[in-house]
Amino acid sequence: MSENIYLVASGDLRLSANRMCWPAQQKAEEAVIAAFAKLGRQVVRGHEYDPEKQHGFIDSQKRGMEVFRQIPAGAPLVVVEAVWQYSHHVLHGLYTHKGPILTVANWSGQWPGLVGMLNLNASLTKAGVKYDTLWSVDFQDDFFLGKLNRWLNGDPLQHDLTHVHPLSSLQLPADAEAVGVSIAQALHHRKAIMGVFDEGCMGMYNAIIPDELLHRTGLFKERLSQSALFAAMRTVPDEEAAAIRSWLDAKGMKFVTGADPGTQLTDAQILDQSKMYIAVLRIADEFGCDTVGIQYQQGLKDLAPASDLVEGILNNVDRPPVKAASNGRVLYEGEALPHFNEVDECAGLDGLLTYRLWRALGLDPENTLHDVRYGEDYNGEFVWVFEISGAVPPQHLIGGYKGASSERQPPMYFPAGGGSLKGVSKPGEIVWSRVFVDNGKLCADLGRAKVVELPQSETERRWNITTPQWPIMHAVTYGVSRDQLMARHKSNHIQVAYARNAETANKALAAKAAAFRELGLEVAICGSHNGLVA
Repeated sequence: MSENIYLVASGDLRLSANRMCWPAQQKAEEAVIAAFAKLGRQVVRGHEYDPEKQHGFIDSQKRGMEVFRQIPAGAPLVVVEAVWQYSHHVLHGLYTHKGPILTVANWSGQWPGLVGMLNLNASLTKAGVKYDTLWSVDFQDDFFLGKLNRWLNGDPLQHDLTHVHPLSSLQLPADAEAVGVSIAQALHHRKAIMGVFDEGCMGMYNAIIPDELLHRTGLFKERLSQSALFAAMRTVPDEEAAAIRSWLDAKGMKFVTGADPGTQLTDAQILDQSKMYIAVLRIADEFGCDTVGIQYQQGLKDLAPASDLVEGILNNVDRPPVKAASNGRVLYEGEALPHFNEVDECAGLDGLLTYRLWRALGLDPENTLHDVRYGEDYNGEFVWVFEISGAVPPQHLIGGYKGASSERQPPMYFPAGGGSLKGVSKPGEIVWSRVFVDNGKLCADLGRAKVVELPQSETERRWNITTPQWPIMHAVTYGVSRDQLMARHKSNHIQVAYARNAETANKALAAKAAAFRELGLEVAICGSHNGLVA
């Protein structure tokens, strides 16, 4: 490469978020540009800072198209992310760009760039676009500079993927395999319905499974509207909603409330969230949904409080009962209604299959996605911060409902407020997974991990450098390092489910691998401590 390097930055759609996060983005860009200069190369920013908007992000697909029309099609291009970003703001330009593409994130949990970059990488993978990727704490370490130099010399970056093992190279225990195959065949035979409340949340192209791929698994979408959800909320009487709050209060859940709806969680917001919970169950029952996903975000965020408290309760078997408005029948009695946060359909397929498999194995079936948010060493182990705004069931938390609290969601993301379902995930053995689309194929990575309990002071520190209102999981991935997960993982999200111990977790992983394979997915087992042999 001899020409200038062009730099672009995809941002949020929400002006408040872009303004708040811009200083961190600016700092990261300056460090990246300095790293290029250290290697003798000049970086040209592909779009200017907007003094009226007070940020320098590409903040819409429209703006992105304007920017890419001015960038030479064959020029080397680097996408720098220190924030959560909407991938569709730049995906169109990256689709047709002829030059080499490098995605870069700062190793920080603050806004966070890691999550944004992983989503963009997964979207590019689904689209079949070639790219390289890097990450760094300060952009001065040997790992970053060495690989950046290789990229500048025109060499594709090779990351360590020795932790990835195709399922075809491993032997599955016969009993676990039989369970997995049985559950998959049942899904093929009976088929199931995925309720999608508006598709394509926050530009997450990677989170949309094309119908022709999804249908092969036996799962079919019921496309629902968030406007219908809002309308259904308005038909729920106050006394029914108040009963949901009373049920949660009786379970010992804490609500951190105040009087200012702009900055604090109010009783009125909790009442509206309770109405949403009732409305979701009634709509899901009407359409026969086996799993549902609410987009929330654009549109609904301006009309109603956050869906996150609702999502976590839906994912819990022990939850407030809701009756059908017509005949008083208890809806989904004795069961969770698996919910996939941010309508991530890959998590929806994974979550439903996991729920049914764990039921068949006699395990607690509650499962959820998290963001791969951040991570640091602690006492000689690399401990991930898995953290998400919603969908985490109380069953996953230390103390269950009694260990859970609800705090107002950050105003820059959630103008109408609403509470989270906050807590610390209990220690134990888990199976992690991710379904993703890779250039026309439906794939799944699976692995094993342990959840550890850190001192309260360390948990608080990690919350304070990420998002303290959200539920957190301290996870150690077996046989998968920080850089290996970053290099391979094809999503900002990771699915997790608990088992009783290491032995049952290994059996569950094997059963899940067999089920995914039976559904036609290309399966890989990542890492170690899984009980499988070559």
